[in-house]
Amino acid sequence: MSIRRRAVAALIAASFMLAPLPASLAGLAPADLPQRLTDQQFWKLSEDLSEADGTFHSDNLASNEFVFSRVVPDLTSRIKPGGVYLGVGPEQNFTYIAALKPKMAFITDVRRANLYLHLMYKALFELSANREQFVSLLFSRPRPAKGLPADVSVEDLFTTFADAPAADEAVFQANLKRILDHLTARHAMPVGSDDLPGITRVYRAFYWYGPSISYSSRTGLSTPNSSYATYRALMTQGDAFGPRYSYLASEENFRVVKDLHARNLIVPVVGNFAGAKALKAVGDYVRGRGQVVTTFYLSNVEDYLRRDPASWRFFCENVATFPLDETSVFIRPMGNGQHTIAVKTRTTESFFATRGVTGASGATGSAPYQFVTIAGSNNFQPMVTGIAEEVKGCAVKGGS
Repeated sequence: MSIRRRAVAALIAASFMLAPLPASLAGLAPADLPQRLTDQQFWKLSEDLSEADGTFHSDNLASNEFVFSRVVPDLTSRIKPGGVYLGVGPEQNFTYIAALKPKMAFITDVRRANLYLHLMYKALFELSANREQFVSLLFSRPRPAKGLPADVSVEDLFTTFADAPAADEAVFQANLKRILDHLTARHAMPVGSDDLPGITRVYRAFYWYGPSISYSSRTGLSTPNSSYATYRALMTQGDAFGPRYSYLASEENFRVVKDLHARNLIVPVVGNFAGAKALKAVGDYVRGRGQVVTTFYLSNVEDYLRRDPASWRFFCENVATFPLDETSVFIRPMGNGQHTIAVKTRTTESFFATRGVTGASGATGSAPYQFVTIAGSNNFQPMVTGIAEEVKGCAVKGGS
């Protein structure tokens, strides 16, 4: 489940207000969400929530959302830390997680290969004390002899490793062994017949392509399409005013994700968004601990689901089971250079006027909704409103 080709720039976040949590859940304390999962709990949870492996047309080793981070300030102004994050796909999830600081995260994708990608990342985060070590291990590139300062800019960080020669095969194999040993020995990963070869294929792709790996890169190591943003470009993107927000933009961002991984609280799940199990099971897990899904990054999965009315209906039924509240936000990429967010809000238009933006209003029942462009032009406003209304209605009505 990847974002579509060239949907590289914008984000939509749609907030929905559903019924309050049942009284039986309202009394549960936030501590009912685990502060840490044991290794056994982590693997069991991932397995119990997952469905059978599926297929997609891309390996999706890296995102193609070139300036998605520009929406981060608006998201952080709306979403309080400490909720539950749901996502799909590769590394863009880490940037949202670093910004929103959830207590727990679930990353669900139709392909088991995405689980391999996130297990590779889990090992790398835990094996690395800082960003310099992480990027060095991620691409099997040598670190500079004198090391880099802790506050090195993300631009200088990637310049250092983009200019460094790739390590030889022996170094790659040694790094790979560290990753696999960390998962199997340190975390007692229950290994299936395809699991270690799958992780190996993913890690070799990062070694092969280096910081130039992109959405079009493949585990088959074919020549990528140069029109996609490289990993280096994705990590160094900033908002219109200059600040950088990627998960590698600062040590603070990096440590947020590293800490969650160290406590086994970023759980990879294999599942189809229109499947019978995974999304509902994740929602049940969150609801059973008295929590709500505060953020759901769903990429543009609905592009694919809406091609089949049955799939769209099943997705809606899955979303309708989520525990949500008036602050819950759905993030959806949109457009080419636009940054659009559709939110439920009780504030007035003047809140957004200070940002030089415009909005349109809609409603379902008695719940007031606003759809607001937070940056760029309104070229995509009609499409944005349509998608937000459809997904909002899907969430409220269960696709009926």
